[in-house]
Amino acid sequence: MQIRTGFTLAFDTSGPTPMNLLLNIRPERQADLVTPEVIRFDPPVPARQSIDAFGNVCTRIVAPGGRITMSADFVVADPGTPDDVAPAARQIPVHDLPDDVMIFLLGSRYCDTDKLSQTAWNLFGSTPEGWARVQAIVDYAHNRLRFDYQMADATRSAHDGHGQQVGVCRDFAHLAITLCRCMNIPARYATGYLGDIGVPKDPAPMDFSAWFEVFLEGPEGPRWYTFDARHNTPRIGRIVMARGRDATDCALTTSFGPAWLARFEVHTDEVPEMPLAQAA
Repeated sequence: MQIRTGFTLAFDTSGPTPMNLLLNIRPERQADLVTPEVIRFDPPVPARQSIDAFGNVCTRIVAPGGRITMSADFVVADPGTPDDVAPAARQIPVHDLPDDVMIFLLGSRYCDTDKLSQTAWNLFGSTPEGWARVQAIVDYAHNRLRFDYQMADATRSAHDGHGQQVGVCRDFAHLAITLCRCMNIPARYATGYLGDIGVPKDPAPMDFSAWFEVFLEGPEGPRWYTFDARHNTPRIGRIVMARGRDATDCALTTSFGPAWLARFEVHTDEVPEMPLAQAA
């Protein structure tokens, strides 16, 4: 299948303001682009890109002051299959984990493992290790939190969300990630596009989405598997933009100075496949 996706964001700044943007899809998906993925700036500004410590495409600009609008609109090919499910995937002992995975066992800004460790062991210490334990954690987070877009809070940690029992998709992800890490299961945060493909259309305005991934030993060897504590069902058409320890590493826009959001639009829809000549 092919998915047309993109965004329009606008910010108001009071003067020249450096900004870091994680608004491109991950390098692993760039081979799937059917049309070019280009971020356009109005007014035009110089932009340079690099790959950050987590493999995300980072764009750096200086907003000139006043309003700056950034947008992209492109088509990406997708297999059209739901998230993989591997009930037999096993938990990997900590001493056998790859070195680059170990960081995803540690606490982080929004994943305060020290505050939820005992809770996690009380809740999940008797569950079977591996996929079943992760799914039990996802079920718990899904049922523990109530989704409420009006209750978004940029400072809410996993422990806060667990106590307040409310949040948005990032809070569902943070809680599940934290509980997994407490149980010695590496877990990392992911954010990107997730349209209403294969499910009833959500009447709420489209937004970027957050989910998480865990590192397990599956039938084809160790790998990262996708889980979604908010929706708690395999979904079609995820397009990852950023991965990291938590939302701190995956902030799609970071301004080094005041920047007020003036416009926010995201679109992600399945479209008829382009003929090869048109796609070129």
